[in-house]
Amino acid sequence: MINDLESVDWASMGHAYGPADDVPGWLLGMASADAKVRDKAFSDFYGAAHHQGDVYLCTMASVPFLFAMADDPATPDRAAVVALLFSIGREAAARADFHGDGLVYAPDGTGSTAHLDTTALMRERGEAFVAYASDADSLVRGAAIKGLGLFLNDAERAVAVLRDRLNAESGIRERLLVVETMADLALRLPAAQIPAREWFEALADSVTVDADIRLAALVHRARCAPESVDDRTVPTAIGLLRQITPTPSPEENKEEGRDASRPCTCEPEPEPEPDPDANVPGYIAAAFADLERHGRVHAPTTALLMAFHEALDARLDDRTALLAEQLRSPDPGTRYDAIDMTRDLITAWRGDHTRLVRLIGDCLLPRDAYTAAAAAEALGSLAALAEPAREALAAYVTAHRTAHRTDAWSSPHPDVRRAHQLAVVALAGLGDERALPSLLTALDTGTDAWRAVNAAGHLPQAAAELTPRLIRHLADIDHSREQPGFGFTALTTALSRLGDPAAVPALTDALRAAVRHEQWHTAQAALKAIASFGARASSALDMVRPLTEADNVDLRTAAASALWELERRPETVVPLLNGLLEHHRNFGAIDLAGRIGPPAAPVLPRLRQILAGQVEENTRNEQNGSAVLNDSWTLVHAAAALWDIGGNSQAITVLPALRDVWKDNDSTARDVVACLDRMGPAARPALPQIQAALVQPHRYDQRWSGAVASDLNIEHTCRTILTRLHPPRTCTRQGGVDPAGPVRGAAEAGHGPRRR
Repeated sequence: MINDLESVDWASMGHAYGPADDVPGWLLGMASADAKVRDKAFSDFYGAAHHQGDVYLCTMASVPFLFAMADDPATPDRAAVVALLFSIGREAAARADFHGDGLVYAPDGTGSTAHLDTTALMRERGEAFVAYASDADSLVRGAAIKGLGLFLNDAERAVAVLRDRLNAESGIRERLLVVETMADLALRLPAAQIPAREWFEALADSVTVDADIRLAALVHRARCAPESVDDRTVPTAIGLLRQITPTPSPEENKEEGRDASRPCTCEPEPEPEPDPDANVPGYIAAAFADLERHGRVHAPTTALLMAFHEALDARLDDRTALLAEQLRSPDPGTRYDAIDMTRDLITAWRGDHTRLVRLIGDCLLPRDAYTAAAAAEALGSLAALAEPAREALAAYVTAHRTAHRTDAWSSPHPDVRRAHQLAVVALAGLGDERALPSLLTALDTGTDAWRAVNAAGHLPQAAAELTPRLIRHLADIDHSREQPGFGFTALTTALSRLGDPAAVPALTDALRAAVRHEQWHTAQAALKAIASFGARASSALDMVRPLTEADNVDLRTAAASALWELERRPETVVPLLNGLLEHHRNFGAIDLAGRIGPPAAPVLPRLRQILAGQVEENTRNEQNGSAVLNDSWTLVHAAAALWDIGGNSQAITVLPALRDVWKDNDSTARDVVACLDRMGPAARPALPQIQAALVQPHRYDQRWSGAVASDLNIEHTCRTILTRLHPPRTCTRQGGVDPAGPVRGAAEAGHGPRRR
């Protein structure tokens, strides 16, 4: 069939990067005897015709040719072809389900049923996957087994095939895939649910079945029937996990070593020579290395345990017990992979995670730098919740600096260096001054200084030592480059957080250089930092004032904001707002009006216009079923500014807007509750939402890297509001509650516009 490629009008189709007339060449390349040609052909096809999993008309047109190659025993790499077929079918089915009717619209407005049609085509050929799953080549079988759950529509037939496959397979990987696929089938076809569950129960209870298959059956039964999870499920799973986990030999235990006083004995690994032409900044190279590292799996049970945690969902006690077992496992790979699972739990769910945080801290082993780096990175993402591991972090950092080497930050061993640096950053994030020596080493030597700069701002108590060093790095920024680099904003932010006014002249010089080279983004960062010093930065006024008339609106906005913070003269700044607010999504100008407060009353009509216009636009989008997302942030910023300027006179407009936007987009929670806090008693109608926000088990905005810190801030603010509006009841002498109820009056007084 490969000879029929020319019968297809490939040029009339498209893929991610243009016309699809290159697809037949890739299909031919997949059948090449040359491994390099095959690898490139598969890579090109995945990159364009199956870009990020998408399915185009040319992808669907390729399916019959891919089946022909998979069916031909002479095809050099049939497993890769079967894997590609499965990927196309899986993604097509997922997208067809997501879009409901299967119709997907391109940017030019044309509709396509490629996802729906490809799914139908794959299921017409479902029996082919039965043959592939029975192939003599284990790689082909491994690539095909999951297709049995996705492409066979006869539930009885599919269940029977999978039961037979488990009995026929000898490889543990393939057997585990069979059990997982049975669950996929049951979740897709209701007719398969009862026989699948009965099969899982029989496997899980059988003492003649291997422990890993029993564990898989237990996990996938939980996936298919969450109601089957009871108090015995997780203890049983833990017992099976212990049977599966290899017990290290005494020599391995000795080699691993949990004695924090013993130095790492790792030999420095050779690092690849940097490409002089690449000139890749350290933070970019580290980001790519992290992506590769986070894609690794270190234990054969990892995928199974991840599925188990997903099935357990909100059963936090069970999940905590399971994670504790994983983190204490004698198998290093199991422990390593458990660190990320634990971080995912803590960043997604509220609760007392002290036990798990301490267990992550126990993974900071000086003689296992690879795992220690993962533990330190996880702790660094937990903000204040990392507190129970503070001493473990400090001990790890100190052990490196004393028993290993005083300049551990620059260790020649890449794993040791990374682990030490991440532990220092996590310790600094807790405001612990024991991180300071390593940060000073980094800033003095320049080794990975980008990582130290981000951490330095957490140690204002050490500003006298950190500020001069940060200033030196700021002076090294070359503003003549098209992209001055990541370091500039990080440096200005750190100097701002340290709060040492000695930084103002350097920031002013940096602002001058950025303006001279028309680097508006970096100029805005410098202005923001200067503004943070308030009147202490008045020496920068001569540089700031002219920028309020700059052509670039973002630069004008930043300059006007800085001018307000430095002088606090509304008669100078308020007239600038009218021009800035012509752009209704100029959040910087809207926020500036709010910070000025009542003296900014002349712009109230414009703010009301912005708010009303956005409400109208959002309503229109909803009524028309428009794909355009409603603009929640304009509503939040405008409503908050209206309150901060007009106070109670604006409550009738502000409060409904804040409550609606919070209900529609919970990522606005932090900004909304901050404004409600400033509103005092006027926020009383929002109490049900505030109370609900405190009792919800999930964290807000958990996909964001700063989710924990943000959620803790939201919780604190909500409690503050509730305490103010519902003070604790006073006890009578009889030990009861004062029948007079909550004391109000003084506690509610004076909560109008934000005071400055």
